[in-house]
Order: sequence, then C-alpha cells, then structure tokens
Amino acid sequence: MCGIAGIFHVETAKPVDPERVRRMTDAIAHRGPDGSGVWTAAGVGFGHRRLSIIDLAGGGQPMHSADGKAVLVFNGEIYNFRELRRQLEQAGYAFRTDSDSEVILHGWRHWGTDCVTHFHGFFAFAIYDLTQKQLFLARDRLGVKPLYYADLADGSIIFGSELKALMAHPALRREADLGAVDDFLSFGYVPDHTCLISGVKKLPAGHTMLLQQGRPRPQPVEYWDIDFSNRIKGSQEELEEELLRLMKQAVESRMVADVPLGAFLSGGVDSSSVVALMAEISRQPVKTCSIGFDVGELDESAYADTVAKRFLTDHRSRQVGSDDFQLIDTLAFHFDEPFADASALPTYRVCELAREQVKVALSGDGADEAMAGYRRHVFHHGEETARGMIPAALRSALLGPLGRAYPKADWAPRPLRAKTTLLSLARSGEEGYAEAVGVTGPAIRHQLYSGRAKGILQGYRAEEHMHRLMRGAPARSGLDRAQYADMKLWLPGDILTKLDRTSMAVGLEAREPLLDHRLIEFTAKLPENMRVRRGQGKYLMKQTMERYLPKDILYRPKMGFVTPVAQWLRGPLADSARGIANSQILASMQWFDSAAIGKIAEDHIAGRSDHGRLLWQLIMLEKSVARIFG
Repeated sequence: MCGIAGIFHVETAKPVDPERVRRMTDAIAHRGPDGSGVWTAAGVGFGHRRLSIIDLAGGGQPMHSADGKAVLVFNGEIYNFRELRRQLEQAGYAFRTDSDSEVILHGWRHWGTDCVTHFHGFFAFAIYDLTQKQLFLARDRLGVKPLYYADLADGSIIFGSELKALMAHPALRREADLGAVDDFLSFGYVPDHTCLISGVKKLPAGHTMLLQQGRPRPQPVEYWDIDFSNRIKGSQEELEEELLRLMKQAVESRMVADVPLGAFLSGGVDSSSVVALMAEISRQPVKTCSIGFDVGELDESAYADTVAKRFLTDHRSRQVGSDDFQLIDTLAFHFDEPFADASALPTYRVCELAREQVKVALSGDGADEAMAGYRRHVFHHGEETARGMIPAALRSALLGPLGRAYPKADWAPRPLRAKTTLLSLARSGEEGYAEAVGVTGPAIRHQLYSGRAKGILQGYRAEEHMHRLMRGAPARSGLDRAQYADMKLWLPGDILTKLDRTSMAVGLEAREPLLDHRLIEFTAKLPENMRVRRGQGKYLMKQTMERYLPKDILYRPKMGFVTPVAQWLRGPLADSARGIANSQILASMQWFDSAAIGKIAEDHIAGRSDHGRLLWQLIMLEKSVARIFG
C-alpha cells in the first residue's frame, strides 16, 4: 500500500525535473511513511511513497526490471504473486526480491498489457517501458485503489494516487467543474467519471491506458466488467458450499503480510463473517476493533462485543461523539474533493484505533453491493415486481399524481412514508433507483442554485449518468441493474474512496476480502431469490454463515455505519448549520442562493424537515472549495 505520482511527456521527450516529481509525492507522504523514491529519464519521471507490507527490505520503488528496460511504481497488493512468480520463473525470469512489485514488472515483460488479467488483488500502477517509450497505467477491477491523471498545456500527462499530488504541479489549472458539484449534491460524493477540477480524470475501475510517446493519447481500455446476465444453477446447499469456499479463499489470501494484521468489527453481518473466518484460519487471537456512538439508537458496539467474545478476539473499542466534528478539516485534506458520507468520521477513528496495534486490517466492505444487502435493493426488487404487473402508462397516470398529493412525512416511521414509493413506482426502474440512492434530489438542487449556476449547467442532471449505466448493464432484471450501478458508481466513488483515504491517512492498509473478483463473479450469477428473499437481502450469505454466527447478528435490521449528523446539526452543531448559509467561500463561487440555504438550515434545526445530509454536504463542499480554489 503506497502512493504513486508521475509525469510523462507525450509529444516529445522533454527533461523532467526530479524536484517537481518529489513535490508531487511529498503531497501524499501520508500514504507511504516508510520510504520514498524518485526516478527520471528523458520525457518521464516517477515518484513513490512506500508503506512496507510485503518484503520489507527488498520492495523499494521505483523498481527497475532486471534487464533495465522497464520501471514500475505500484500501489496495492497482488495476493497471488507467489503463484505468478513460479510461472514466470519457469518462463525464464530471474527475481531479485520477494516482493509482489517485481512480479508485476516481469508480468508486464511476459504478458504485456494483458498482465492485469493475471493479477488477483487491488492495485493502481504505472510502468514505463524504456525500449518502446510507452507508459502503461492500470487500475484494479473494482477500483479499490485510486488513480488520477490530467493533460497539461505543455503536452505532458501527470498522474497520482490522490488529487493533491496533481495539485502540487504548478501547471495544473484549477477551474471548477459545476457538473461535478451537481454530481456531488446528487450522490454525496464525486463519482469516478468526473472531478471537481475541470480536466482532471480518474482512470476507471477495471481499465488500463497505454500511452506512446509521439502519438495521440488513447482512451482507457476496459479489461474487466461485472456480468449479471448469466444465472448459475445448483441447489441451495451447493451454492452455500461454493460461496463459503470462495469467502474462505478470499479471507485467507488477504491474511498474508510481513507485519501485524487485524480486522474491523462493527457487529454487522459482513465484518462478523470476515472475523469468523479469520478466527478459523488464524493460530493467534484475531485483533479486532470497533467504534460506537454517543447516540444510543445508532450504537452497534454491543453486537461487536458479542462477536468478539464468540471468537475470542483481542478486541478494543472507542466512542465517536459530536466533538469529533473537529475532524472535518482533516477529512477535507485527505479527500480533496467534497465527500459527504458522514461515516467517514467513524471510519477514520476505527482506522486510527487499528493502527495502534496493526499495519493491515481486513474489512467487510463489498458484500452489500455484491449480494444485495442494502434496504434499497430489497425495496427496488419489490418495486420492479410491481412495475412488471402494472403498465407504465397506468403507473404514470395514477401513481404519479397520488404520490405528489401524498404528504411528505420525514418524521413518520418508514412504512408510513408512502410518498417516495408512489413517486418511484410512477417512474421507470432506473429513475426510481437513482432517486432512492441519491442524497439531494433535482428539485431541491434547482432551488439551491443561483441563476448563474443554472445557466452554466444548462439542464445537466447527475442522475442521467446512472440511468444510462443501468439501461446498458449486462443484466437480466431490475435488481441486477441496480447492483451493477452500485458496483460501478457507489462502490468506487463512496465506499472504497472512504476506506482508502481514511486508512491511508493513518498509514494503515485496509483489505476487502468480500471484494475478491472471483467471489464477485460468482455472486453476480446467483438467482435473485438467492440474493433477496422474504424481505431480506444477502439471503444466501446469511444462510451460509448460520454455521458461524448467531441469528440476532445475521437477521437483525441492517443499520450500517450510520453517523448521527442530523441530530448533531439540530443540537451541538446548530451554529455550523446556520453558518453555511453565510459562507463567504461558497458565496465567492456564485453557485447558490444563500437565502434558500438559510431556510433549509432553519427548517432542519426546528425539526420541520430532515435536511441533515444536505447541510453536511454543503459543509464538506465549503471545505473542499476552500482547499482547492481558495
């Protein structure tokens, strides 16, 4: 786990200043506190910051191939590197280290651009081939590790693990992309297909890009995608055994490290499953850690304690309270772009807690996306069944007006909030799901925007990207399409960004065994009733894990890593809610109507509406704008 950065002159081999590369890597020094390196040649420069996990003595970078013809900078882990090493040694390649980095280098020499299909793990890397004068950029299948890049006016391309690495280059123009602001307000994060700085791009998950000096820059090439269009056959017992085999394989492969290792434990199904399998594999007590909250109804720490006692783990926990609001400046620094998933606060704290004893921690992230574990998946599955029974014209004519007339009741118990369901059923499946997964809908965004912003946006709506994604998904059903969209947008943009930035901020490597691509390929083929059944998501996984976990862990209502931001913004943080309406930083961008923001803040504080997530979005947006454009 590391940080990488580099410069490549595409048009001509201009000299690269090593100090400029060093400044780019210094900007992400937190990603690699154990070492650093810079290498330059005609037209190219690589920088690296190292967090030592495998081959502590021999894995330094930038790393040169034995023949001196290729150079690598790499962020991530290749879990099958020993198996690949044996294959490559049989093919005649000699190794000088015991690191997975050298396997990537020889893999490039042997398989070329196809090397990525052989790697099991998570990664973002750059290889420069001195013979061919080619730069090869690659990102893992699911987007666990980030990779930003941008074209500069001098004909060069710069790249780095975080946006701040690019921002350290003086030639990067900092102009805001208002479309990215709309994406952020819609989803709560800036997705991978856009960036707050206009012109900066993110290499998409499961893609590579090969640049040749003296030739125009090509588009990224996809080498892997999630396919929901096929269904696997077999009895439930057979499917359970295969799922368990894949889960065990994924967990065991991620327990390989030359440094202390542990796990996050929330007390939910996913992290509890990972810990259960780790305990079965490990000869020593698993080191686990969890975070609780000062709002009782959102505190799951008692469930984490139950699991820790069941598997005799070495467990530690801490509590997050409203005073942790002071962390937002730290979070804004590490995320660069605005990021409004408030669970970043406890995630940072649990990473901080884990790092006190271990350098690698396994998490349960990914199972909800892979096996339909979110409530929205269950609701969408039911709504799609209803859509299939009622003609679209009738749904639009009857349910649309009924939904608009039905009172909005944020305060009511969830079953009584029929307005959202009625409006969703009146729309197409992709429109309804985009609304369900969104944070701030288009109507409220339209109220917030200034006339100038509306003119720049020209009717742009963030949700349309998700609509297109779902319509073009390799899928059979509405549930398939919803999960596909989550895997392509939500997972890399929110979940994996959150875990990467918070873990890297404290020098911790986080690993996600439930995102092993072989496991993902299997779950994408499961029949729908093996994912959602009787109002429960993750049906097959829960059935499989009954042999390890008690039913009150497996079948209690899903809570997730929920942070009580809405309550805080009505109580101890009410002044922050009011202050965002008078923000001089946001006012300087001329994007919003401050009076509209002020009304939203007062309605939330008074309890007339729940605008906690929107206010948190605006607070985090203000922090990012100040950092990038201030």
